[in-house]
Amino acid sequence: MSVYSAPAKLNLMLHVVGRRADGYHELQTVFQLLDLCDRIEISVREDGVLARPVGPAGVPETEDLVIRAARALKAATDTPLGADISVRKAIPMGGGLGGGSSDAATVLRALNKEWGTGLPLDQIAAIGATLGADVPVFVAGRSSWAEGIGERITPVSLGSDSWYLVIFPGIPVPTGAVFQAPELTRNSAPTTMRGFLETGGRNDCEAVVRARFPAVGEALDWLARHAPARLTGTGSCVFAKFARAADAERVAARVPDAWRAFVARGLDASPLLEELGRCSRS
Repeated sequence: MSVYSAPAKLNLMLHVVGRRADGYHELQTVFQLLDLCDRIEISVREDGVLARPVGPAGVPETEDLVIRAARALKAATDTPLGADISVRKAIPMGGGLGGGSSDAATVLRALNKEWGTGLPLDQIAAIGATLGADVPVFVAGRSSWAEGIGERITPVSLGSDSWYLVIFPGIPVPTGAVFQAPELTRNSAPTTMRGFLETGGRNDCEAVVRARFPAVGEALDWLARHAPARLTGTGSCVFAKFARAADAERVAARVPDAWRAFVARGLDASPLLEELGRCSRS
């Protein structure tokens, strides 16, 4: 059995700059990877069967993105091999931290290695894009500036000296409901990575989520009393950035018991990349 990491992400900003004819939204965002990770355990099977012995509660095996990812890779490569894929969750579901997408990306890259199917990175990313808009950035494994529906990715160096307090207020927020909201701002002026670094940007989804999910607004207001607070993606998680782990831990200790708090370090590169490298050298 091999074990691989699937890191969480934050959207440090999220601008909605338009809507396409197919209904998808044109976005600009900055993905910050975190050292908060799910763990994916993979055992290759010779009989071609794909199974998920361990997975998140309430998610049927057939609907789990890790199984869908494995099936997509198997179909694209015609491999006769299968796998047992277990998911050990640390990233809360429905919180906007990208856990499901990250799990799928890790399965794609790990099985490509374990099965010896040898697809290049761009083909793996293309398969990932059919599973979800956030999957390609996790396939690339780098903190990134992203545009379009999230598929146009440019790796960026955000440094590894930032710490984030992330609060999960205990409720999921359905992404579709937020993007379908008539009051969502859909015409933000396009910016650039330099513009983000100068201004910090904003999250255009925050006003919608605040109005429709009061628990998220309460978490934002609480955190804002201690540091500049922001929603990640469409939520429900909120976060604040700190220069030192001790500062983030100090505020985390005061988070109300009804919420879950995580202190995580920002990463430029996913730990999955090093894990895959070790596998290549072994």
